[in-house]
This record gives sequence, C-alpha cells and structure tokens, in this order.
Amino acid sequence: MIRWLVVLSALFLLPEVEGCTRVLFSGDENVVITGRSMDWMEDMHSDLWAFPRGISRDGAAGPNSIKWTAKYGSVIVAGYNAGSADGLNEKGVVANMLYLAESDYGNSGSRPNLSISLWAQYVLDNFASVSEAVEALKNEPFNIIAPVLPNGFPAKLHLSISDKTGDSAIFEYVDGKQVIHHGKQFVVQTNSPTYDKQLALNSYWEEIGGLTFLPGTNRAADRFARASFLIGAIPKKSDSHFISAVPQQKFVNQAAASVLSVVRSVSVPLGITTPGEPNIASTLWRTVANQRDLVYFFDSSTSPNTFWVDLNEIDFKEGASIKKLELTGGKVYSGNTSKLFIDAKPFAFLPAK
Repeated sequence: MIRWLVVLSALFLLPEVEGCTRVLFSGDENVVITGRSMDWMEDMHSDLWAFPRGISRDGAAGPNSIKWTAKYGSVIVAGYNAGSADGLNEKGVVANMLYLAESDYGNSGSRPNLSISLWAQYVLDNFASVSEAVEALKNEPFNIIAPVLPNGFPAKLHLSISDKTGDSAIFEYVDGKQVIHHGKQFVVQTNSPTYDKQLALNSYWEEIGGLTFLPGTNRAADRFARASFLIGAIPKKSDSHFISAVPQQKFVNQAAASVLSVVRSVSVPLGITTPGEPNIASTLWRTVANQRDLVYFFDSSTSPNTFWVDLNEIDFKEGASIKKLELTGGKVYSGNTSKLFIDAKPFAFLPAK
C-alpha cells in the first residue's frame, strides 16, 4: 500500500498539458465500438474529410519521405486541417491519436521518414486489421518526425488502433524505441504516464473497486481508472432492460449510446479554469465508431450537436473526389450527414522540418 501511495502522490506532480481518452467496447451481435474524446486548450478548427482509395501519399518529411498509395478509403477528423487526428476506414479499422508528453521517437538514418501528422492516416490507408498493422509496423518501416504543432506545443503523441473483431493495439515511442501493446485486453488509453505505468496504476483502482471509490480529477490516470470501470460495466448483451423492440438494431444503437455516455463521463467541461492552472485542456469533441456497421458518430462540445456519417454511403472508389464536411464556424448538423460532404481540395499535412 505504501508503494502505491508513493506512486500516486508522484503522479499528481505530473503536469497535465493536453488530454484525451479512448475506450473500446465489444458486445453481442459482433458489435465493436471505439469512442474517444479530444481534449485541447484551444479550438483545433476540426473538419471531417472523406478520402477515397488510390490517393498517392507522401510522408511530408522532406526528400527521404516514405511514399504509398491508399488501399482503403476513410473518414477522418482533421486537427487544424493539418493532420488526421482520428478516423475510421472502410474495413472497420479505427485510429486515434492522443497526447503523450513522454514520447521520444528517436531516429535511424536508414529508414524513410513520416511526419507524425500522417501516422494515423498511414494506418487507415494501408491496413484492414490490427494484426496486419502490428505485423507491418513492428518492423518500423519509417522514422516518425514530430514537428511543432500549430499551437506551439511539440507533437508528442501516441497512437491506438482497433478493428471490427475487437482487437486493439497501442503504439508508443519511449526513449527512442517503439513499444507496442497488442491484444483485446487493451481497451482504454489516456495520456501520461507511459502505457505500462498506466496499467500498473489502474490495477490499484481495480483492487479498490469502482463501486467503492473512483478517482475524479481530469488527470490522465484518473480518467483511465474511471473509463476502465465504466466501459466494463455498460451492457454487453442484447437482453438489457433498456432494449425493447427489434433487439439486434436496438442493441447496436444502445451500445453506441452507452459508449458515448462513457466518453462524456470522462470529458473535461468546456472552458474550465482553476487558480494557478488557467490553460486546462477542455473536451472539444468526441467520436464513436460503430465498426461492425461502419457508422462514425461525431459529438461536438462547442456547438453542441451530435450527428453521424454512414461510410456505406460514401464513394471510396479510386478516382472519386476528396470530400469535406465543414465544422468550423459553429456549423450544426443532425442525423446522417453522409450526403452533405462536398468536393474539396485536400489539406496539406503538417510537414516535418
């Protein structure tokens, strides 16, 4: 117990710069849903984009950039319209980028380079499953180059991916080395400290029990503990007392709503400040991806409003137009917005200088 108190006390000394929370749900009817919050200290001017197959990509990292052609189409949320922060591809793979202050990407001159602004997009473009992605990325086919973000902070991020089977992987770079946590048990991700330490801290709260006490601050380890308990406690079977007629579709809808409620429960109220900490990262938006049915929900904290995109209604054929759903400027949508995307010139990914 003393050891745990020392660890927890030390944790409270860590600065909370930027935050996010990601959760992964698996239930009856092959329903797999990934939800996340995006916590940031300022408006990221996020828009939704639909990218078809066949796009020629460049790693935006100078003459030694890695190059590829997108095998799969995707719908993504762009941060600052300079990088893919979150997204779902047409094979049911989800990629989520979250902040990790301890990130250290190292560098090997023998490999091509990739700007971190394309890390999630590389996964969405190239892989149909988590296992396929892990097999390819464990060999480190590129160096990640992390430029300064538009808000002036270094791009220190880690990546989570999941697929429609419920498989999951967390990618971090610690002390210049890639670390991969791969398995269906890795259902929650937040921020600092590194993932191995987050798991150790969470085991302490699991011993106490979520109905006895859950930590309540906006710090990453506390959000990790709350999200872990809640994602394990929401209904996973279609005989839930919340479900009435048409059980299968009702369960899918309820599962998406349940995951969104978990993500909301670990969100940070918009615009909060406390004495001595005026720049707390607030939750700007949340996404929930129904990976079985390829439905991508977007929940805005700043408008506020919730709507969805049905990827089955997006034209991902090679040669199809790149399309955009503009969210900036307080745009408000409801229901299925798949037909509201318009042709647009693609944004330029943040280059690694």
